[in-house]
Amino acid sequence: MISRDTAVLCGRDWFDEAFRQLDAGIAIDWSCADGDAVTADSTVCRIKGKARAVLTAERTALNFLQTLSATATAAARFVKAVAGTGTVILDTRKTIPGFRAAQKYAVCCGGASNHRLGLHDAILIKENHIAALGSIEAAVSKARAAAGRKLVEVEVETMEQVEAALRSAADRLLLDNFSLEMLRSAVALKKNLAARQTLEASGGVTLANVRAIAETGVDYISVGSITKNIAAVDFSLRIVGTDG
Repeated sequence: MISRDTAVLCGRDWFDEAFRQLDAGIAIDWSCADGDAVTADSTVCRIKGKARAVLTAERTALNFLQTLSATATAAARFVKAVAGTGTVILDTRKTIPGFRAAQKYAVCCGGASNHRLGLHDAILIKENHIAALGSIEAAVSKARAAAGRKLVEVEVETMEQVEAALRSAADRLLLDNFSLEMLRSAVALKKNLAARQTLEASGGVTLANVRAIAETGVDYISVGSITKNIAAVDFSLRIVGTDG
């Protein structure tokens, strides 16, 4: 199997299992591991087995590999773009249906980090929660009482909400679609209040602006595109010899 693109490899276990489901005797010899960079026109692995089973599993195996490698590659590009700033790139829950755990793994292979896996492992208070309960303080208080040690994060849209959230018992603030000036102001306000919360920027993040966002001093940047706006990595499987 050859990679036609320069990419970060991810999905070996899914690839292997697609073949083993059809023929446990198929042998796969990999030249690289998940998380490794592969170059265009390089051999990624060699597969030995019966042609019928190999060709039957080919498309399913490649679908897994091209999608997860695409996610890892996208994550790696954002991580590289903010290198040296101290800011951590996070994924979101905007994943392909049925691929949540696999794409979260791919994000880590690309050097980024996972946000919450679902609704069960962290609490994100959004505008509708705040409206329903009347204030950020009330929403955070109710969430904190139910959350135990889980992360409690508040999505804020104005500087007034930033201050209210920094004075609350929340763990993190999600700065939604803030301008660079507003992000810098939020970072400064946190320092002035000696607040313990971490700051996460989100919304409209691209490779063109992610470094500027990181340089405002935020702790995290969450990027939905690394799991939902991906271009499949091109892998090609070719039979190069037979035993007759």
